[in-house]
Amino acid sequence: MQTPYYLIDKANLRDNMEKIARLRALSGARCLLALKCFATWSVFDFMSEYMDGSTSSSLYEVRLGAEKFPGETHAYSVAYAEHEIDEVLGHADKIIFNSIGQLDKFDTQSSGHIRGLRANPGVSTSEFDLADPARPFSRLGEHDPAAIDAVADRITGLMFHNNCENDSFERFDEMLTLIEDRFGAVLHKMDWISLGGGIHFTGADYPLDDLALRLKSFAEAFGVQVYLEPGEAAITGAATLEVTVLDTMHNGKNLAIVDSSIEAHMLDLLIYREPAKIAPDTGDHEWMICGKSCLAGDIFGEFRFDAPLKAGDRISFQDAAGYTMVKKNWFNGVKMPGIAVRELDGTTRMVRDFDYDDFAAALS
Repeated sequence: MQTPYYLIDKANLRDNMEKIARLRALSGARCLLALKCFATWSVFDFMSEYMDGSTSSSLYEVRLGAEKFPGETHAYSVAYAEHEIDEVLGHADKIIFNSIGQLDKFDTQSSGHIRGLRANPGVSTSEFDLADPARPFSRLGEHDPAAIDAVADRITGLMFHNNCENDSFERFDEMLTLIEDRFGAVLHKMDWISLGGGIHFTGADYPLDDLALRLKSFAEAFGVQVYLEPGEAAITGAATLEVTVLDTMHNGKNLAIVDSSIEAHMLDLLIYREPAKIAPDTGDHEWMICGKSCLAGDIFGEFRFDAPLKAGDRISFQDAAGYTMVKKNWFNGVKMPGIAVRELDGTTRMVRDFDYDDFAAALS
């Protein structure tokens, strides 16, 4: 198959899915795929065998979840527009408002639907201010427990999303305790609570049993159904970006130019100033892997190889699913990667390719 393309490996994906299924069984929590992280719907039927549905951040995501991911469909948005609210409600099993102002604005239209509100506990595990929902002056959710309690009769659930790439159960437990202490009075009035995503419970050596017990005790203490919204946890390690070396140069360092672009195809890494990953990253020959766009800083990173790179060599960038495929773009008109799936029997098929017509259709 012609590179570049994203390659989803169902065997690796299944490893994550089985951990999700185990957590569901042990804790009673329900798990919804966060489409903001991963929305490649060609594997949704497979994932839905292990998960309870999907959750969204926009009209188009909630529609995709309703149409492509069997199970529950939760709708959330930082703000809904008047012209889209009816369509959102038409696709959603639950709608979660970001503010009391939005709850008020759409009170009549959403009457009769299962409604929730986002609450912001004021703490998070994000290491990046850009992604920190608890940053100063945050617009993400209501902060005042008393204000939330005042509208408790109009909602049946709350969503907390303050874990970000959190691989520490102890830190999760600490923040959940804070939520219990600060919002306990209103939690008792709810039927369901979403604790969002960002919990790296599918990672190696994560104490899954401890997490399950904590979630179960939380649910029993407040009489609620707990939801989790795994994104990265669902697809970590499940996909690669396959690229080919087009040219090599030397300018103080060995440079290899590939048929891809970090700005166009792995944008999240560029935003957070992080290098891509390859495995193994060993050997005596160090090379800087460069994208083919005209952006001077279009650099995937510096890696080690067993032999010097040459035109035609293939490279696989790891973890190319979460916040990667959803952010791909047409910068410089660089060909957008196709999407391939490696089935459980080892066969690989291309499920989507992109061409000039797709590029032209993106603008007018």
